[in-house]
Amino acid sequence: MTRTTSTAPPARRRTGSTAVAVLVAGTFFMELLDGTILATAAPAMGRDLGVDSAAIGIAITAYLVTLAVFIPVSGWLTDRVGSRTVFVGAIAVFTIASGLCALSTGLVELTIWRIVQGIGGALMVPVGRLVVLRSAGREQLVTAIAILTWPALAAPIIAPFVGGVLVDTLSWHWIFLVNIPLGVIALIAALVLVPQERAPERVPFDWPGSLLACVGLGGVVAMASLLALDTVPVVATIVSGVVGAACCWLAIRHFRRAQHPIMGLDAFRLETFRVSHAGGSLFRLAVSAVPFVLPLLFQDAWGWTAVEAGSAVLFVFVGNLGIKPATTPFLRWFGYRPVIIVSSAIAALTVVAMTFLTPDTPFWLLAVLLVVSGAARSVGFTAYNTIAFADVEQADMTPANTLSSTLQQTAAGFGVAVAAVVIRAGAGLAGDGAYVLTFWVIAALLVVACVEGFVMSRTAGETVRPARRVRA
Repeated sequence: MTRTTSTAPPARRRTGSTAVAVLVAGTFFMELLDGTILATAAPAMGRDLGVDSAAIGIAITAYLVTLAVFIPVSGWLTDRVGSRTVFVGAIAVFTIASGLCALSTGLVELTIWRIVQGIGGALMVPVGRLVVLRSAGREQLVTAIAILTWPALAAPIIAPFVGGVLVDTLSWHWIFLVNIPLGVIALIAALVLVPQERAPERVPFDWPGSLLACVGLGGVVAMASLLALDTVPVVATIVSGVVGAACCWLAIRHFRRAQHPIMGLDAFRLETFRVSHAGGSLFRLAVSAVPFVLPLLFQDAWGWTAVEAGSAVLFVFVGNLGIKPATTPFLRWFGYRPVIIVSSAIAALTVVAMTFLTPDTPFWLLAVLLVVSGAARSVGFTAYNTIAFADVEQADMTPANTLSSTLQQTAAGFGVAVAAVVIRAGAGLAGDGAYVLTFWVIAALLVVACVEGFVMSRTAGETVRPARRVRA
């Protein structure tokens, strides 16, 4: 792979890496929030647009599929056009499309602008993360990844509450309108902070690999989104899954043979990258499913209101946020292997504990459980995301980042799908049995991730392990 060049001095890029990480985290939060917040506003949007609330699912699916489809081209486009140009352009597209979504008067129009919004999000986050990974260096990688991790933890939890508040107090349009001032601020900050980096050597665009990856990922994510609907369109789901799986398989074959693949697979030769995207994908899938299942349990089985359910789930975010200052010390003191094992084990135990929850459970006990669950998922997320790039050379950062972004987006999408399928399969069980079954499945996935932690090398990730402070 070719090395990238930068117009900014290395010292300046190092000192600005934290500011860039905060900027990228903000754009990441906007992208993730818009991927989940529509579910809360679906009834209000359906009434206003003259369609059934379930039909709004097409706008949600279109956005998620577009994200998955366009992520693979982000690395090539960055190396060809330049990181600042692509990042600023992506923010502009995302922001403008958000405003147009708010102005939509019909479902077709809304879906079209959601697709455009998804294109902006697909380029915005991977390109921004690539800039952070290049500028941070190994000595600042843990701090940078910790900053980039919080949106993935916070957005799925905050979205139901924020969506409910905006819809109840203002209107569904504000779900999109809030992105406009945030987008303008992010765009100005990007022009100031983000360096212009591009590859000195222009490689040809991988058309066969790009088409196969786009169709394959689009089909797989579409299948996952369709499975999460209340009423599953069986034929469309099967066709999407079969076509997606076939194209993904063909794409992998192509990437192994192509001279300049749109998405390289060489990073899988590194143990640290494999761990982050094997057991790490199961971890991400499982912890992405929990914020989806809990509000359904509280509302459908226990009869809570949407605001009550959303408020309770916020305690998961309290755990996420509260443990953050300790994440880096944990990695410094114990290393990656013990942290991954313990965080995934605690996450699994908290999910098992959720199977014993009842409407009579004291709220303080429920809150404590959710805080501990949030803390475990926060530590695990940071460990997995940091170790992914521990042994990746700067010259190989672009394809590794593109592959990582694609796999993480797919895993997060499947988290909701797996939970929805299990809940639907257990619909005949008495009481809240369907949710209990779902929690057991989620816990099993976390146990598998924990087992992989025991198998990984004791020295894995040592190249980016935070240095111990030596007392004078």
